[in-house]
Amino acid sequence: MSKIPKKKIITSSQNIQSIIEIPAEFKETIFPESFSSDWFKLNHADDFGVSIVNDKLHVKKIERTNICELKIDTGTLKGVNNGEWGGRLTFIPNDTSKKEIIVAGGNIISIFRFKDKIYFIEGFAHLTFSFGAMYELNIVGKKFIEKRVIDFIDAPSALTIYDDKILIVTRKKFYIIKGYRKRLILKNAFWECLYPTSVVAINDENVFIGMRGGIAKLNLTNKDLFFYTNCLL
Repeated sequence: MSKIPKKKIITSSQNIQSIIEIPAEFKETIFPESFSSDWFKLNHADDFGVSIVNDKLHVKKIERTNICELKIDTGTLKGVNNGEWGGRLTFIPNDTSKKEIIVAGGNIISIFRFKDKIYFIEGFAHLTFSFGAMYELNIVGKKFIEKRVIDFIDAPSALTIYDDKILIVTRKKFYIIKGYRKRLILKNAFWECLYPTSVVAINDENVFIGMRGGIAKLNLTNKDLFFYTNCLL
């Protein structure tokens, strides 16, 4: 059973005290038991995304998309995730007279820049089958060279860059990636089949994850985890 924190969570980061407010339309609740009535209710609820706006937690309903993009100088990298029907990573040149290039196959979850390099993440989950990987993408002339740098035994769902680290939430786990090394923070999180949409970090004590039916708050230091459902459910 989860703990019941106050609506305002006071933390200290770099000697600056901050107050993180949970939006009023969300209430702290216990973790749902898989396949229970509460779980099914959440499984069929709206999807919520989290972001940081003016140093405050912002939560809103979102529509899921199976497409992610990253613009580079010469064009756009476009990733598609069609689940069991596959996906791919393509390059669309700015010069419309040139053809698209297929860079890689796989279900592409995210394409991003980190420390002056380009990376992409693939992931696939179906029934009990789940896996994923992170790749470094190098562009040499007209060639796209992918290098597999990290494997996951659980399909990645969302990520954020936090200082010199990458935080990754997967189907039912949470990782910190630093220097091509992954550190497991949570092993069997409650959000399996609640499909995490996004993750943001305000500081080590306040990492938030958007998902179907609500949001979670994770403390990276002591691994405390809280769950907030939307009051309209």
